[in-house]
Amino acid sequence: MAGPLEGGAAGVHGHRHADESLLDDEKSMLANDPGGMLRATASAGAQVREAAALAAETDLSVLADEGRPRAVVVAGIGTAGLTGSILSTVAGPRCPVPIIGHRSPGLPGWVGAADVVIAVSASGRSPEALAAAEAAARRGARLVAVGNPDSELEAMAARARAPFFAVPRRAPARASLWGLAVPVLLAARAIGLVKVNEADLAETATRLDADAERCRPGADSFVNPAKALALGLAGSIPIVWGSSPLATVAARRFADTLAANARYPVMAGALGEAGRGRVGLLDGVFGGLAESTRDIFADPDAEETGATRLRLVLFRDGGLNPEEDADEPVAVEERRADAVQTLAERRGVRCDVLTAEGGSALERLASLTAVPDFASLYLALAHGLDPMAVPAISEMKELSNPLPEGMQ
Repeated sequence: MAGPLEGGAAGVHGHRHADESLLDDEKSMLANDPGGMLRATASAGAQVREAAALAAETDLSVLADEGRPRAVVVAGIGTAGLTGSILSTVAGPRCPVPIIGHRSPGLPGWVGAADVVIAVSASGRSPEALAAAEAAARRGARLVAVGNPDSELEAMAARARAPFFAVPRRAPARASLWGLAVPVLLAARAIGLVKVNEADLAETATRLDADAERCRPGADSFVNPAKALALGLAGSIPIVWGSSPLATVAARRFADTLAANARYPVMAGALGEAGRGRVGLLDGVFGGLAESTRDIFADPDAEETGATRLRLVLFRDGGLNPEEDADEPVAVEERRADAVQTLAERRGVRCDVLTAEGGSALERLASLTAVPDFASLYLALAHGLDPMAVPAISEMKELSNPLPEGMQ
C-alpha cells in the first residue's frame, strides 16, 4: 500500500493559518483563483436571468396538461440535490404535494405514472440524475430534466419526449446553484406548486447583483461583509444553524461551500433540532471550556493561533414569513434564535448573525446565500488554497472507479 502523500505531492498547496493580507491584494487574490470561482459566484444574478430566459423557450405543456401529480421527486446530488430543498422551502408547508429530494441512483420504489421526476445535473452526466431519468421514463412518470446542453441527460430526455432545461455549464456545480434552481422552480410552477412570478425572479437577481457588488474582491475587508465573515471564521470550527426552514436551507448551503471551497469541517442544521442536544456544543471543549481560558482584554489579532474554537453562524429568517405560511409561529423561531445568541454570549463563543431580507421567499433565500458563498471563497484564498481545485475529489474518483478489465 502506498504511503501517505507529503507536502504538495497530492496537489495540495496552502498554509495552515489564514493570512488577512492576502485578501487586501486584489491582483494576487485573482491570480490564486485561476478557475474564476469569484467571477462565477458573482454571476448569480445573471444566472437567474439567463435561466428564466432559457426556460421561456421550453415547452412545459406536457406537465401542465396532466394536472397535479401525486408527488414530485427532485433527483440529483450535491448542489443539484440542494435544488429540491429550495423548491420545498419556496413552495412552503402548505404545498398540497410532497416534494422529495432523492440523492441516490434510481428512484424510490413507489414512484410511478402519477408522479413527476425532475432530474438535475450541472454536467448532464451524473449517475444519480441519469439513473433517475431512466427509471422515470421506464415507469411512465412525468420527467423533467435540467442540465448541460448536448449532454447524455438531454439525449435521455429527448428519447422520453420530456421537457429539458438547457443550463450551459460555465463553472463547477457549486457555483451554478441559481442556474440549476430556477428551472426546477419554473417546472414546479407549471404544475401549480409554487407562485414564483417574474417580479420575484427580477428582485432576486437584483439582490444577488447588489450582494456581489458589496462582496467584490476590490472591496477592503472592513467594508466587505464576505471578507469579514471569512476572517472571523478563520481557524475555527464553524457551526451554522438556521432559525427557520428557509434559513436552514441557506445554512446547509454555507456548510457545503465551506467544505468544498475552504476545506473546513462544518456542522449545520436547523436551530430547532440543535435545541434538542447539539446546542450542548457551546459548553464543550471547543466552546465554553476553550473560551474560559481566553483573556477578554487581549488583542484578538494577537491571540494564540493554535487554539481551535467554535464559531457560531446564525441564519435568521427575520420574521418576514406570514404566520399562515410558517411551520411554527414566527415568534417561536425568533425567541429560539435570541436564546442561542444569549447562550453563545454567556459562554464567550463568538457569533455571526445573518438576517434574511426581501419580500419573497426566493429573494430572502438569495439574501442568505450570496455573502456566505463569497465568504467561503475568501476563506480559501486567505489560506492560499485554490477554491476550485480539490485534489481529493479527483483522487477519490480515480480510486473508486473500477479498473479496466485488462488491469484487474
